[in-house]
Amino acid sequence: MSMLQPPPPSLLDKYHGDDVLPLYTGRVCVTGGEARHGRASGIARSDDGRLDVHLRLPEALGGPGDGTNPEQLLAASYAACFHGALTLLAARSGVALGDASVEAAVTFARDPVDGRFLLSADIRVSLPGVDRRLAAELVRHTERICPYAKMFRQGIRHAVTLIDEAAPPQQHGQS
Repeated sequence: MSMLQPPPPSLLDKYHGDDVLPLYTGRVCVTGGEARHGRASGIARSDDGRLDVHLRLPEALGGPGDGTNPEQLLAASYAACFHGALTLLAARSGVALGDASVEAAVTFARDPVDGRFLLSADIRVSLPGVDRRLAAELVRHTERICPYAKMFRQGIRHAVTLIDEAAPPQQHGQS
């Protein structure tokens, strides 16, 4: 059995290319499930089969609450990425974090501007045993480099495409 290891702090080394350099693409397909509605009864499956999640509406939105939902998945992703970036920064700085934890809260809400919906996110970082000034500096720097924090702060490049049903499906590794 292999021991799980964090990536090396060299992952933080700056990239000096002219174009975006893709490092990994996670691919998940959601189908509607029993209610034919991704949020109410969806099934989220990754292309490698490692993720297979049944989605349910939370009780707060009138659902049974007996499954996970998109906000929880996004919060888990954000917290994991922030924790990872924080750990790498601390390692590069020679700071032992010990029992660091990151809690993310993603809120699905009504948008007063257009009457539709919006998301917001809050991150809470716990760094027990780390000097408060140093901890604040680490968190501030992590917020600048964490791609999820950047996404929430700056937006994200995205494309929405209606696929031609006659076209062959995308193969693994293609973007």
